[in-house]
Amino acid sequence: MSVESGYSQTQHSRGDAVEGLVAFTSALRHAGLGITTDRVAAFLTALDELDVTSRVQTYWAGRLTLCADPDDIGRYDAAFDAWFEPRRRGPSVEVRDERKPPPSQIAALTPEAGGQQGELDEAPTLRVAASASEVLRHRDLAELTRAEREHLRALLALLRVRPPLRPSRRRHPADRGSPDPGRTLRAALRNHGELRELRRRKPGVRARKVVLLIDVSGSMAPYADTLLRFAHVLVRRTTGTEAFTVGTRLTRVTRELRHRDAERALSGAGRAIPDWSGGTRLGEVLRAFTDRWGQRGVARGAVLVIFSDGWERGDPTLLGEQLARLRRLAHRIVWVNPHAGKDGYAPVQGGIVAVLPYLDELLAGHSLATLERLLEVMARA
Repeated sequence: MSVESGYSQTQHSRGDAVEGLVAFTSALRHAGLGITTDRVAAFLTALDELDVTSRVQTYWAGRLTLCADPDDIGRYDAAFDAWFEPRRRGPSVEVRDERKPPPSQIAALTPEAGGQQGELDEAPTLRVAASASEVLRHRDLAELTRAEREHLRALLALLRVRPPLRPSRRRHPADRGSPDPGRTLRAALRNHGELRELRRRKPGVRARKVVLLIDVSGSMAPYADTLLRFAHVLVRRTTGTEAFTVGTRLTRVTRELRHRDAERALSGAGRAIPDWSGGTRLGEVLRAFTDRWGQRGVARGAVLVIFSDGWERGDPTLLGEQLARLRRLAHRIVWVNPHAGKDGYAPVQGGIVAVLPYLDELLAGHSLATLERLLEVMARA
């Protein structure tokens, strides 16, 4: 059946197709994914805008709406292959579902080749997907289309996060290092007082605190959504990470971003932020952060990351004074400016000029590639 004839199915066939897709979501639930009714509704809504006879479009519609965590992707891929291609590939995971299988027009989904349905060509598809993802990694976040933003959200969920480490007071057994008197003595007692081996130990490591301050003012509006999703990834996958938004007010959004589902986390954070797309008073807000949170331990020894373009409506001198205070508290301060990676950029804004003497790094943050670079800088800290 061609794609054109597929679109001319009767209303009864459309109902069967929807029933088969709902049955597929039930199979994903049995495979271990946290499928909710709102995710099923989002999946069906996405397919209503796409070509349901396209295997590729159906795959990405489900992956972007039904997977809430990177751990879900492997189970989703296995269940998708087992459900939509049972004759060509055996199920790689046990998927129990008592409902009838999907209609033939859904079960035989294959990507179009020259406008016709054809066999799945793995290598070219992978090359095209990899090329598109690589191009998207370097695109400016403010210039992405709606479809590209959906793809970017999936790529953000796949980021590899390595938290910065710091020495721990607790020591651990090791082959090399300083002598461990306690373990050496206990080993000698087990050998009737005979000292046979000198045990050693070395300092351990633990995750260093990370504090994210995200500017949500009007000038940062094109980047704020993606930066909050980036913060959600860090808060979920590291311990001790705190997230705040800054604009005309200071808002702590750590609790909202701890939610496993990214969409619910962003929705909760949006409700908590009262000054979204407002003005900018960085100096006053950073003073409030330092007084209320920084000096009480949140910023002490932490890697402080500030996402802002540096536009300051207030006195830049106040902003510089607050960065000087934070410089005495934090381990490192990294300023991420989305405009820093663009051609012709110069740090001439009053806010940026005031804070430059107190920064360890000034990075660009206008693309996924620059955010990956930020993760590398944080890990080295």
